[in-house]
Amino acid sequence: GKTSLRQRAVDELKHYYNGFHLLWTDTKVAARMVWRLLHGQVLTRRERRRLLRTCADLFRLVPFLVFVIVPFMEFLLPVFLKLFPQMLPSTFETESKREEKLKKKLNAKLELAKFLRETIAEMAKRNKADTG
Repeated sequence: GKTSLRQRAVDELKHYYNGFHLLWTDTKVAARMVWRLLHGQVLTRRERRRLLRTCADLFRLVPFLVFVIVPFMEFLLPVFLKLFPQMLPSTFETESKREEKLKKKLNAKLELAKFLRETIAEMAKRNKADTG
């Protein structure tokens, strides 16, 4: 059924709390990675990707904080998210949005594989015709 307005507000506050907590944790880990970089150590590919994602999240946090700090501006947040879907830091994404992105990526990969399979089959036909 439908949830009450109070319950939805509590759920949103929990979502923001968890998002900020995850972002804080990512920031601490990224700071350690930067410290390691400054002392001459090399990061793995996975660490480098995490560092870049965290830096991007911190830059995305600035416009997001405007919506959180300015009173009643959070009501405009869905409109801006529709216009700028990558505005939220990655730690604030919901599970459904994450699954939707994964489905889109998977569909794109399937289409690419289908295209490549058709291309290879067509090239095989041409080679067969040329040699036959």
